[in-house]
Amino acid sequence: MESKLNQLKETLGQAYDLSHAAGLLGWDQQTNMPSGGAEERGHQMATLARLEHQTWTAETTGRLLEDLERELLPGLDADSQDARLLRVARYGYDKRTRVPARLVADFTQLTTTASEEWVKARKASNFALFQPSLEKIFELRREYAACFAPYEHVYDPLLDDYERGMKTREVQAIFSALRPRQVDLIRAIAARPQVDNRFLRLNYPKQSQWDFGVEVITRFGYDWQRGRQDQAPHPFTEPIGIGDVRITTRFNPENLGTALFGTMHEAGHGMYEQGIDRGLQRSPLGEVGSLAVHESQSRMFENLIGRSLPFWRCFYPRLQAIYPTQLGNVDLDTFYKGINRVEPSFIRVEADEATYNLHIMLRLELEIALMEGSLAVKDLPEAWNTRMQEYLGVTPPNDAVGVLQDIHWSHGLIGYFPTYALGNLVSAQLWERMQHDLPDLEDQIEQGQFSGLLAWLREKIHRHGNQFTPQELVRNATGSSIDYQPYLRYLENKYSAIYGL
Repeated sequence: MESKLNQLKETLGQAYDLSHAAGLLGWDQQTNMPSGGAEERGHQMATLARLEHQTWTAETTGRLLEDLERELLPGLDADSQDARLLRVARYGYDKRTRVPARLVADFTQLTTTASEEWVKARKASNFALFQPSLEKIFELRREYAACFAPYEHVYDPLLDDYERGMKTREVQAIFSALRPRQVDLIRAIAARPQVDNRFLRLNYPKQSQWDFGVEVITRFGYDWQRGRQDQAPHPFTEPIGIGDVRITTRFNPENLGTALFGTMHEAGHGMYEQGIDRGLQRSPLGEVGSLAVHESQSRMFENLIGRSLPFWRCFYPRLQAIYPTQLGNVDLDTFYKGINRVEPSFIRVEADEATYNLHIMLRLELEIALMEGSLAVKDLPEAWNTRMQEYLGVTPPNDAVGVLQDIHWSHGLIGYFPTYALGNLVSAQLWERMQHDLPDLEDQIEQGQFSGLLAWLREKIHRHGNQFTPQELVRNATGSSIDYQPYLRYLENKYSAIYGL
């Protein structure tokens, strides 16, 4: 049996290698590749995706799994690493064998070229340039979902790709409970005098933004021996392996917050990937099994830490020294309130914490309608603008800051967006537990010390990789499954103090 187990591990290791080789090509496409390389890059990534799929779904892989489940699994401790590997492998095998290799390759090739179409469309602020590609993406996503029929909802198979076991109705129930409370908070804030953040929209040279961001995330614990940072049209993190985790950021010389908080956000993702137990590499267990938990890490470092008063008590004098003209006369309290200003905005990634989840709820409704067929892709810009007005009271002036603002649809990441809001909830749950376990946490942050915080996250979250389901991982760390109440407490306490509610 040990020989068969080793054979299975090597087979899955090869699939892992192919997946991360494709990740490297994807990273290069968004950071270095000339636009003329999109068509050939699409073929290259389609070939790798097809080979990975074939490795996972080969008859030999299935036979190894069956033999090991029959002869080895019954004698294993259910919590052992090998038992967890077999369960995760079974899940991955069963899911992949439902999907034809042809569909995997076609989808990969389409989304590679669609990414370039999105870049062009966004630059021109013209949705029509991207519409044909997006129509094909949703066509293939519906074909993919059909591979898992019968299902409770057509959106379920897509959501399951990012949150194993979660159903559309569960997300809708969480959002339905969360939405009115967040809307009430936003209305209460709107009735109070607005805080000033004009100082954020001065000229901030790009290089000094880069240098300060690097300084901050180095203090956080981002490992430059196993990572790097580059620029991309839309920030992302790409793990090429546990020992090679790459992050990206983008800059706006007229808005300090764009790169400042974007860099912290991606570093949170990157440190999670770097913290996975090295013994899990080249294995399905060596990946992150929940995008909500992944997002909890980025939102924690961006917001719960990066927009906190203790953090800026440490770092604000340094930032003032870098930008004396822009910030020399802005006191700490004004700066803190300014970076936490609540104001409905067009761009999700630059939204404040109080309004951010509404962007996600809007996107979820549109994705479900597109998958159900009740909304046509050609009508998406109008539907987007209507819901923006309904949810946030603003109407985007053009497609670039409206329906084209995010790259994710061009990558075919349908079912992904709910994890952003779920990640906010998990971040607050983890934070409450961390404050209980580390009673001097705020003092540590105020001193610029993050080793205790990172060690807690390594122990409770990072090192486990994909050994647990999302709900198991959250429950093990906090004592309860995903719950929206800690996040509401966090928001209400924070903004009551800032706006005097």
